[in-house]
Amino acid sequence: MVAPRLVIVTGLSGAGKTQALRSFEDLGFFCVDNLPPALIPKFAELCAQSVSKINKIALVVDIRGGEFFDPLFEVLSDLKDQEIRYEILFLEASDATLVQRFKESRRRHPLSAHGEVLDVIRKERSLLQDLRGRANKVIDTSTKTVRQLKEEIAGIFAGTGDAKGLLHLTIMSFGFKYGIPLDSDLVVDVRFLPNPFYRKELRLLTGNDPAVRDYVFNSTAAAEFMDKFENLVEFLIPHYIKEGKTTLMICVGCTGGMHRSVALSNRLGALLMKKDFRVTVHHRDINRE
Repeated sequence: MVAPRLVIVTGLSGAGKTQALRSFEDLGFFCVDNLPPALIPKFAELCAQSVSKINKIALVVDIRGGEFFDPLFEVLSDLKDQEIRYEILFLEASDATLVQRFKESRRRHPLSAHGEVLDVIRKERSLLQDLRGRANKVIDTSTKTVRQLKEEIAGIFAGTGDAKGLLHLTIMSFGFKYGIPLDSDLVVDVRFLPNPFYRKELRLLTGNDPAVRDYVFNSTAAAEFMDKFENLVEFLIPHYIKEGKTTLMICVGCTGGMHRSVALSNRLGALLMKKDFRVTVHHRDINRE
């Protein structure tokens, strides 16, 4: 059993832990907010034994846990004894920034009983001082935007130095006769390619079948288009990431969504997967006819 990578996200209330957890979700981590520390070892064990092989976990553990937060240091020692690898990300911000954030959000600080925000911020900072000292990474979010925090977390925890791990690509085939997918980012029309529907022996097959795939790619236009399309997608990915996108829906359409669009979606997905992009291929209309 291989232990999953475990990141414990903690820090001051209002410092951006919720936004951080969303960033981890975008990086493919299995995320849980406000998990009692005593449950961490068992939770990590269950993830390691899961059928889907969950190998990246991010947990927010903070002062909201009240009395359940107190055993955290004991739990961290247990994790070390069990050889469960973990990292601590600690988020903080200046007193003035935190006070302003609580005023803007109109939310009560977890330690506040009567609204004395500054006093409880200082109390929380003191309570978490030892935990901050054990952190692998401390991020001060006082002057960071949500996007800047996301970029910094991605740079530390994505596990890759380039854009490939930062964007999840969904490639969807569809039929124009059933409408363009509403959540599409890029739509490509491949109805210019020879249509297998007009070949009697291919009509009832789909683009998943080798005979249809070979028929489509025997076209010079299909092979040339595939090269240009792959280059376009690779060019666009870094620019989408720069603008803060974490998912990209590429929709490839033909008339019925059974033949040409399926074959090209499969080919594009396979090419990008070989280059270590995070890709899911889905055929929306393949069983419509």
